[in-house]
Amino acid sequence: MKPKLLFFAVLPILLAAADKLTPLNAKLGLWEMTTTMQLGGAPPIPPEALAKMTPDQRAQVEAMFKAKTAQGAVPRVTQSCVTQEKLDKAVFTEDKKSCQRTIINSTSKLVEFHEECTEPDGMKATADGKFELSGDSSMKGTMQGKSTNKGRTMNVNLEMSGKWISADCGKKAN
Repeated sequence: MKPKLLFFAVLPILLAAADKLTPLNAKLGLWEMTTTMQLGGAPPIPPEALAKMTPDQRAQVEAMFKAKTAQGAVPRVTQSCVTQEKLDKAVFTEDKKSCQRTIINSTSKLVEFHEECTEPDGMKATADGKFELSGDSSMKGTMQGKSTNKGRTMNVNLEMSGKWISADCGKKAN
């Protein structure tokens, strides 16, 4: 799992129930997001998929995951252009039919949610998150998730902070 999760990209994916969502009152333009993700447990790769890998491939996948979990939470800084359309729409990617989302609290400054997903391959995932604006130009958020597939469980803890940089996004279009 790549830690390329941005507040304004993750939130809409998890909050597709737009009729219950109050748009956040954030400044438009370029935002800088710092995301720190910590993984634990085992990647939820089905045993039959692991069995199809060569011993070298399997060792490489498991070593990569162990290295990610051993290095701990490493901050990643990215930038994103926030438009009024993105705030109003609240959905930037397609909705997953395999997920049930519940908006716990939604105001112009705060969104709290719970999500449960069951994929056709048997993977089950849950996520709980909270995103809060301070004024209209800074935010903080947390999300805790768990994915389980055939006895293998991976935990994800995500912390985010963001600050408004400029009304002009420049060449930044995402």
